Amino acid sequence: MIALIDGMPLIELEDGDVVAFDRAWLLRTVAQAAGRAGYQKWWLAEHVVGSVSAYLSLRFSGSIITLEQLHVAIRSALETIGYAEVVPHLALGAPGAALSLETLAREVGSGYELLFFRLLERRLQAYLARGTTFFELNDLASCVKVLQARKVWTRQCETLREEIVAFVRNRIAARDGGAESVVIRVH
Repeated sequence: MIALIDGMPLIELEDGDVVAFDRAWLLRTVAQAAGRAGYQKWWLAEHVVGSVSAYLSLRFSGSIITLEQLHVAIRSALETIGYAEVVPHLALGAPGAALSLETLAREVGSGYELLFFRLLERRLQAYLARGTTFFELNDLASCVKVLQARKVWTRQCETLREEIVAFVRNRIAARDGGAESVVIRVH
């Protein structure tokens, strides 16, 4: 028997990959669709996602749901509460991507910044190709220290940190239909 996280089915992406259900991703997606429909800071987004989540955990019989099936469930919830005008704005891409920059830096090793940027670009492009619209980049400070081979933060570390942030933002913005938001967690 397969135990699903929180009783939620896995999501099958268009490329055949299967990922865990991500409530935060679904909430961002519904809120963004509502915003495009003219409902800024739409308080009902949480309720729509709650309804869809309840359906998936209590009534959906499968262990994997396709993006199309999920779209139908969201559409049904929106139509039921009288907000069908949000449906045309609903775009289900792949759930968000969490990427440890420190792990990438350790893969290439100290002093190989150009190789790090090349590897980072490949990872970003792979996520963008599958439709990811939200990125969470973790461990930026420790990544910079690994690349700079430093234990203490320096001016050069700050410069490299800014270069990495600018690189990510530029690569995502350069992509047609690129990510709508980028979260960079510094710790």
